[in-house]
Amino acid sequence: MRMQRRVLTVIVLFFLNSLLFAQSSPGYPKHYFRNPLGIPMELTSNFGELRSNHWHMGLDIRTRQKENYQIYAAADGYIAKVRIEPFGFGRSIFINHPNGLTTVYAHLNDFFPELEKYVTEQQYKQESWEIELDILKNKIPVFKSQLIAYSGNTGSSQGPHLHFEIRDTKTNKCLNPLLFGFPVNDNIAPVALKLAMYDRSKSVYDQGPQIFSLKKTGESYTLRNAAVIKTGSRKASFAIQAFDREFRTGNPNGIYYAKIYFDEKPLIEFRLDSIDYSESMYVNAQIDYKYRSEGGSYLQHLSVLPGDKGKVNRKINGDGTIFLDDSLIHTVLIEIKDAYRNTSLVNFNIQYDESLAKPKSEEKPAEKFFPNNKNVLRRAGFELEIPAAGLYDTVDVQYFHAKSEKPFAVSSLHMVNDQSVPVHSNLSVRIKPDKEMPEILKNKLLMQRNTKSSIRKAKWQDGWLTAQFSDFGSYQLFVDTIPPELGEPDSFLRGKDTLDLSTLKNIVFNPNDNFGTVKNFRAELDGKWLRFTNDKGRFYIYTFDERCPYGVHHLKVTVEDLVGNVTTRSWWFKRDLYTPSQKK
Repeated sequence: MRMQRRVLTVIVLFFLNSLLFAQSSPGYPKHYFRNPLGIPMELTSNFGELRSNHWHMGLDIRTRQKENYQIYAAADGYIAKVRIEPFGFGRSIFINHPNGLTTVYAHLNDFFPELEKYVTEQQYKQESWEIELDILKNKIPVFKSQLIAYSGNTGSSQGPHLHFEIRDTKTNKCLNPLLFGFPVNDNIAPVALKLAMYDRSKSVYDQGPQIFSLKKTGESYTLRNAAVIKTGSRKASFAIQAFDREFRTGNPNGIYYAKIYFDEKPLIEFRLDSIDYSESMYVNAQIDYKYRSEGGSYLQHLSVLPGDKGKVNRKINGDGTIFLDDSLIHTVLIEIKDAYRNTSLVNFNIQYDESLAKPKSEEKPAEKFFPNNKNVLRRAGFELEIPAAGLYDTVDVQYFHAKSEKPFAVSSLHMVNDQSVPVHSNLSVRIKPDKEMPEILKNKLLMQRNTKSSIRKAKWQDGWLTAQFSDFGSYQLFVDTIPPELGEPDSFLRGKDTLDLSTLKNIVFNPNDNFGTVKNFRAELDGKWLRFTNDKGRFYIYTFDERCPYGVHHLKVTVEDLVGNVTTRSWWFKRDLYTPSQKK
C-alpha cells in the first residue's frame, strides 16, 4: 500500500509539473513563419535528434524523394548570407527577419535568378567555387512566400530534403522550430524502448550498461522482466532509449524533454529548445558514446558526466546520480515529452543488494586520463596532450607501439586507446621520426590517424612533428613525394591534338591522391579561372555555359595534395554547334 501511495503521489506531481512545463515553455512567436515548402510539412528528422557528434539543429522536411521543389522565404526579411561547400549544408541561404530571428535553408539546388547571378559573380571574383558571402543588409530583400531557391540533395545530405533552421540572429543560437506553431500534426507520445543503469562509483567508460527492456502498461512503461532493479552499487544513474514520431511519418525522431525523479524528488532534466553550435559536441556526453560506437542504440544519460560543460541539462537536486544509502525499495519515475507536450512515463523501483556488491580489486591501479585536467602521455618518441576540456569522464590509459613496415612510413605506429571514448577538444600529438630526414623531404611529412580519412600535414617543432586530431587511435608519420592524379575522362586521354567536345554537356574530373586528400583544384580556360563545382567532395564538374562559347579553347588543370605535390595537365579542345545529324 505504501508503495502504491508513493507511485500515486509521483503521478500527481507529474501532472503538476506538466502544468508548469506548459507555462514555462519558451514564448516563441507562433505562426510568424510559414512552411518554407509548398507541400505538406512532413518531417524526416526533428530538432534535437541524435547525430554523430551533434544534435540535429533544425528540421529535415520531406520532399517526397524528389528534388527541385520550390523553396519560399518563411517571412519578410533580407538575405544575409549564402554558403556553398562540398559537405555540410551544401548550398544554403540565411535570411534575417525584423523580429531578430534568422531562418536557414540548406541542401539546395539553384537559387532564384537574382541571387544565382550575384553568387556566380562573387565566385569568379574570388576564384573559388566554395564560398561564404556575408551580404549587406537589404541588398537582397525578400518578402514572405517569395521563391528563393529549389530543393536539392547537396552537401552532407543522404537524400533529397530541405534542412530548415531558426536561429537567434544576435547569438546565432539555434531554436527549436517546432515551438513556432508550424503545421506539423503530432498527437503521438514518445516511445520508450530500453532503460540502462550505470555504476557511478566508476567511470562510464569502464563498464557496459545493464540494460532493461520496457513494456507499455496502461498509460506508462514498466520493466519487462523484473519488479525491482537490484544493484550492488551505492551510486547509480540511468539512461533511456526513446524516440518520437509525428502523425504522418514513421521516422524515429529525437525526444524533446526528459526528467527523472527519485522517491518523488526531481533530480535533473534536459529540454532541447535551443542549442548553440559551439556546444553541440556535448551530445557525446549526453549519450552513452561507447555503447553506440560498439554498435548499440542511442542511450541518453539522465545525469551529467564530470566533464560535461554543456547547457542542455538543468540540475535540480544533484547531477542525476542516485545514492542508495539503505536497503529499502525506492521509486524512480522518468517523464519524456515531445515538443507538443505528448508525454510518456517510465515507472520502476530500485534497491541496493549487498550480495551483489563486487569486492574491491587488489590489482595495481591503471594509469588514467582525468576530466577537467590537462593530461599528457609521454613515451619514447611519442607524446599526446589532452586539454582540460578534452574528456567527459575518467579513462584508463591504453598505449601500444610497434615498428612499421608500411610503405613510406618514417615512424613507429603509436596507439592510444580507441574511438569508443569521445574527445571534446583536439588532441595534440607529437612524434619523432625513426630515421634522419633529408632537408628536401622535411616539408613532405604527414601524420595519419587510423586511415587516410584522418590525415594532417605535420609541422616541425624542436625536432618533433606535431598535428592535432579529434579522436584517439593509432598515429604514424609518413613521407609523401607522389603527386596526385587527375583521373580525367577517357575522351581527354584519347585526344592527340585538339579534342572535340561538341557532344558533351560538361567536363568531369575525379582527382585522387595516394594519401586520400586533394588540397587544391584549379582550372583555367584560356588563361582565366573556370568554376568547377565539387559537391560532396569527389567529382569536379564544369557544365558548359556562356564562358565557353563555340570555338577552340585551352584548358589547364592543376591539383595539389596536402604537402604541396602538384600535377598540371593542359589540353586544346573545340566546341562546334552540334546537331543530332552529326552523330555517327
